[in-house]
Amino acid sequence: MLKKISIITTLFLLFFSIQGNLYANQSSKNSSKIEKQKPQQKKQNIQSKNTKTKTDKKSKSTQQNKITKNKVENKKIVKTNNKVAKNKNTKLQKIAEVNKNQKSENNYSNSYAYLNKNEKVKVFNEFYNETKHIKYRMGGTGKNGIDCSAFIQKMFKEKFDYTLSRSTITQVNEGIEVKKSELQPGDLVFFKTSKVDKHVGVYTGNGEFLHASIKGIQYTKLDKPFYKDSYWTARRVIN
Repeated sequence: MLKKISIITTLFLLFFSIQGNLYANQSSKNSSKIEKQKPQQKKQNIQSKNTKTKTDKKSKSTQQNKITKNKVENKKIVKTNNKVAKNKNTKLQKIAEVNKNQKSENNYSNSYAYLNKNEKVKVFNEFYNETKHIKYRMGGTGKNGIDCSAFIQKMFKEKFDYTLSRSTITQVNEGIEVKKSELQPGDLVFFKTSKVDKHVGVYTGNGEFLHASIKGIQYTKLDKPFYKDSYWTARRVIN
């Protein structure tokens, strides 16, 4: 009986010993496998990190290229807009210049200032007939009375489209000075009728001038003693 027990005990011990060895071998294998997997995992982690870094760099590079491209495109747009604006301004300037030239041509063709002598004489007669009923009035400018400088101002504005200043003392400084011997129809003639008073008329040709005198609107000869003695100067303000 004791012998059987001893044999059974021995078998159990042997069994447990074998089991222990198997477990130890399995543990060793697993440990070895784990140790083997660690470098691979590490390598994979490094590869993953490198891949991520490359991806980030590529993404950053792509983004940078996109920004650069946008800047270039924006510069092109700005350049194009500037070119368009410049062309537009040039076009507007040309249109303005054309309009200016046309206006100048129209004024040239419509203005009495560029009529010949005979036509100017007709204009003077026309204005005389329109105003001969107006009486002289110092400081007057209209139908109820008019003085010499206002008469000349009105004539040049309505018939020659030329704006003269209001007073004799300022009109004498306009245009260019002309010798008495070189007078042409349309030239302004000035007189010193007293120590303080000045008078103005417009030369109409044939030694005559048209003016608003104290006797009214009339033609007068330049060689009339009073005006011959008081003659001052002449100015040419139109051709």
